[in-house]
Amino acid sequence: MPFIPHTEDDIRSMLATIGAPSIEALFDEIPPALRAKGLDGIPPGLSEMEIGRLMSERARRDGRPLSFLGAGAYEHHIPSAVWAITTRGEFYSAYTPYQAEASQGTLQVIHEYQTMMASLTGMEVSNASLYDGGSAVAEAALMAVRAHRRSKSLRIVIPTTVNPDYRRVALSTAGNQGLRFESVPYVRDSGCIDHAALGAYAGEDIAALVIQQPNFFGQLEDVDALTDWAHAQGMLVVAVVNPTSLAVLKPPGEWGTKGADICVGEGQPLGVPLSSGGPYFGFMATRMELVRSMPGRIVGRTVDLEGRAGYTLTLQAREQHIRRGKATSNICTNQGLLMTAATIYMTLLGPTGLAQVAEASMARTAQLVAALTRLPGVQAAFTGPRFHEAVLRLDRPAGGVLRALEVQGVLGGVDLSADFPELGPALLVCATETKTDADIERYAGALGQALQASRAA
Repeated sequence: MPFIPHTEDDIRSMLATIGAPSIEALFDEIPPALRAKGLDGIPPGLSEMEIGRLMSERARRDGRPLSFLGAGAYEHHIPSAVWAITTRGEFYSAYTPYQAEASQGTLQVIHEYQTMMASLTGMEVSNASLYDGGSAVAEAALMAVRAHRRSKSLRIVIPTTVNPDYRRVALSTAGNQGLRFESVPYVRDSGCIDHAALGAYAGEDIAALVIQQPNFFGQLEDVDALTDWAHAQGMLVVAVVNPTSLAVLKPPGEWGTKGADICVGEGQPLGVPLSSGGPYFGFMATRMELVRSMPGRIVGRTVDLEGRAGYTLTLQAREQHIRRGKATSNICTNQGLLMTAATIYMTLLGPTGLAQVAEASMARTAQLVAALTRLPGVQAAFTGPRFHEAVLRLDRPAGGVLRALEVQGVLGGVDLSADFPELGPALLVCATETKTDADIERYAGALGQALQASRAA
């Protein structure tokens, strides 16, 4: 916890300096009806030693469950060197590098990150990251409308195979700016975009088609055909990708004949630990011709008069730097610490290491699906190739099964009934390189017990 050094005398002196009678007076603009009347559920203050012990006891109570969750947040092994370097003072406390002469190290890290992300995605230019994957999709939709000069509509086609959380964030963010998000269903057997339903948009004025690869179900879309179809209809293509998958799958810059136009995704798999929902960071890359429509900032590399390399903020198309009416976004951070961790993670693993992570994750998921579908009442929902997630159908409500698994120390997956009720009782499960043969056997055994117990009941 932070150490607050101010004594009562210090506080009185500061209040006297600014002419305020009390700390409460600093909040006099808040109407009394909106002020908290008290925190009755909060016990009296504890000492630092007591609160430390309390939190340790609560952490032990949570335990260390075996997790097979995915759906946009993934448990990967993070080499200890990643955060040992990231949390060094020169990185950990570095602020936005406005003064290039004092921030060459930070600027170089950002430039290295941009270079790696451009290479990984097959695009020509990357920005210095965004808040998270969901807001990156929203920003990509807004960017597509800005960049598509020939389109007069504010319509974005976003299939239901895109992460439902991303769709909700995009609707909340960009929908309130006039964009219309129109959904396309998936084929029930394959879990991929229904091309026939997509054909209904042929010839219409649509700004962009969003394609997630792998999609939310973990299935692999026919990205080449989808990209070429969208371009033939005059649409831009927004790719939403898992960065780990790009070590083994075709990058968006090579989709179809011309490649995707904008590429976004969640960077958490690249060295960021799972931590109660965040913080994460989003990434965005695009083609050079669209760079001035891209939000955020870009770091460039140059040389001085003596030929020495130097780095500087090259493009900053946000409202803090230019007139609000010409800004592309109000993004106020580049999630620099997490971006630094991702840069170090990718540097340590390299292309070969990242490919090994991806291949091991795919193999573990295949092993998991094979083990679980051998149980009565469990079957794979979709056919066709997948990455490291899969949808399983159960013969009873998934919520009760997940609760029974949790009692046994297993987080068995994500219940899809709320977002995809048409699937019936279904789970989205995920396995990465962190899972072992014993882990998969433990999950299969726990699921067998849970199903048997519910049958007996």
